[in-house]
Order: sequence, then structure tokens, then C-alpha cells
Amino acid sequence: MLEAIEKLLVLQERDRRVLRTRGELADIGPQRRLLQEKLAASQAGLEAARLRARQLESERKRLELDVQAKEQLIAKYATQQLQTKSNDEYRAFANQINTCRRDIQALEDEELGVMEKLEAAERTLAAASAEARQLKAGLESQLALLDQREVNLKQQLAEAEALRKEFAATVDAAVLPRYERLLASKGERVLVGVEHGVCGGCHMRLSRQTVLDTRAGQQLVTCPNCGRMLYFTSDMDLTER
Repeated sequence: MLEAIEKLLVLQERDRRVLRTRGELADIGPQRRLLQEKLAASQAGLEAARLRARQLESERKRLELDVQAKEQLIAKYATQQLQTKSNDEYRAFANQINTCRRDIQALEDEELGVMEKLEAAERTLAAASAEARQLKAGLESQLALLDQREVNLKQQLAEAEALRKEFAATVDAAVLPRYERLLASKGERVLVGVEHGVCGGCHMRLSRQTVLDTRAGQQLVTCPNCGRMLYFTSDMDLTER
């Protein structure tokens, strides 16, 4: 195999490591955002449960105050009723007292319904609180692991880029720019093997001469279809299908 191809294959492996590490690093941000969104959604659900319980408690207290206000009115009307000397006024106060009592009954019935809803809301809140605590602990643990993974990947990337730079300096200066242009356009598959008469990159059939030139390993051969550099090793099968 041509020495330039051998070196480019080594360089390609180092570039693959760099590209894959960069890809893993790029995934850290979306993974972190997803975990943070889950945490925020859990906390929002918990806050909604708290708000519901507070609203019901406020409604219960309002009804309780309304009942107290009606009871105070009854006491007032009863006092006035005792003080009046007019039968008509006496009956009028009696009617007002009865109306207040009916209002109290209605308010107490409403309060009972609110209390039942409040008990259910408090149970929901307790369950939501326990679930939120558990989820928060799990998500924060995952976020911590993700942070550590990011640190490790950055270190690995720095090492991989240093090794890549060091080795790239040993590659033929006439070939390296061509390789790097292909790397930029084709990604990590710049050099591809030839098997069964087709390019390992674009999978298009190659001419017989191109296959023979690749097998000979005396010159740099490229695929006429995709422009990738071709190489051949003894374990490859050149038999056309």
C-alpha cells in the first residue's frame, strides 16, 4: 500500500475520534436542556398543586367568614326583634333571621363541598411533593453525571486534537490539503475501500482500470463519482457481483 495512503488512514482514524468526540460534546447541551425541562415541568406541576390547595383553603375561609357574618346578622336581628313593639316589625325581623339561617345552611353545604375538594387537593399535593422530590434527586444526579461527562469529553477532545495535529505534520504536504478538503465535505469517510468493484463511499461501480490502479497501490486513486480516495487491502474481495 502506498505510504501516503497508510498515513492518511491513520490520520482518518484520528479525525474520526475527534469528530465523534465533538459530536458527543454537541449532544451534551440538548441532553442537559431535556433534563432541565423535565425538572422545570415537575416543579411547575408541584406549584400548580400548591396553588390549587391554597385557592381552596382561601375559598373555605371566605365561606367561614360569610357564615360568621350571617350569624352576627342573626344576633343583631334578634336583639332588634326583642326591642320592637310592632308586630309587623317583629315578623319582619323573624323573616330576616330565617333568611339568614337558610343562607348559613347553603354556605355550610358549599363549605363542606370545598373541604372535600381541599382534602383531595392536599392528597394530590402530598403525592406531587413526594414525586417531585424523587424526580429532582434523580435528575440532579443525571445532570451531575452529564457535567462530569462534559469535562471528560473536553479533555479527550483536547488530547485527540493534539495527537491529530502531531500526526498530520508527518503527512505529505502535497496530499494533506486535498484530504482535508474531502474531510470537510465528506465527513469521516475520506478514504474508503474497494470491494466487489464498487466504491465503499458512494457504492457506485468503478471501472476495471480504477479497481486495478487501486489494487496496485502505486498511486493515489480517487472515485470518479464521489471524489473519495480509494484503497485496497488483501482481505478485500474484488470479485464483481
